[in-house]
Amino acid sequence: MIGRRAFLEILGAVTAGWIGPHAARRHAEQLGGHGLARRPRLERVGLQLYTVRREMARDFDATLATVASIGYKEVEFAGYYDRSPAQVKAALASNGLTSPATHIGLNEIEADPGRVIAASAEIGHRYIVVPSLGRQQRGSLDALRRTAAALNEAGRAAARAGLRAGYHNHDWEFADVEGKRPFDVLLEETDPALVWFEMDLFWIMRGGGDPLAYFERWPGRFTMVHVKDMDGTAERRMVDVGAGVLDFPSIFARAAQAGIQHYFVEHDNPADPIASIRASYAHLSKG
Repeated sequence: MIGRRAFLEILGAVTAGWIGPHAARRHAEQLGGHGLARRPRLERVGLQLYTVRREMARDFDATLATVASIGYKEVEFAGYYDRSPAQVKAALASNGLTSPATHIGLNEIEADPGRVIAASAEIGHRYIVVPSLGRQQRGSLDALRRTAAALNEAGRAAARAGLRAGYHNHDWEFADVEGKRPFDVLLEETDPALVWFEMDLFWIMRGGGDPLAYFERWPGRFTMVHVKDMDGTAERRMVDVGAGVLDFPSIFARAAQAGIQHYFVEHDNPADPIASIRASYAHLSKG
């Protein structure tokens, strides 16, 4: 048996149309017994630092120390808060952290790829990830194809330095543009040897996409995921990992097929960022 609250969350998810009956049944089975979801234990949990951006702006070093003390081993940057690459690298080392990836806008990469790549290499990033696109970069099929070509070029430049280019999705990529799903266009038009994808699990589900279907269709291309949870209401609100209804165990079970190497917790607007990253880490690390 499952609790009334859990049942209502699952019912709300089905009603909202983003979780099907089979997924609902799996989730209900996971919630059976003690009413708690089966925990998807990860050996190495990362954090997208956008979650604690206000704290980073106030005290860069102390925030990284707090992140490390919680247990996070990897971080993904979304800005360096006026620190030089050498200062960022030193702060990571002093806290026993590594940073496999960073988010940098496509326009910034195109404007000065040499500077972006050199700084990323010095810090120790492996991936330079484009976090979003402007409307001029995604408003038509032609725009999407031009964007894919730009991603390929960024990938070629990164590869010359031993790095990789990546792309991070939101929900708009799953609404058709001229009869085509933008996420499919970007996957089809980018070279799998040059461009990898960071799947945001909250946004793909909110947009109506199916992570497992994408893993099956494009195996090996999703080397990173943003681990974000969603409540079971019609509003589909972002919540701390473990406080929502996304079926992380089923997703993580396909990590080899997807190619997942890095798992970054993220919450775009938590009420208490430090409490949020503690709760998410606890859910993912305890098993």
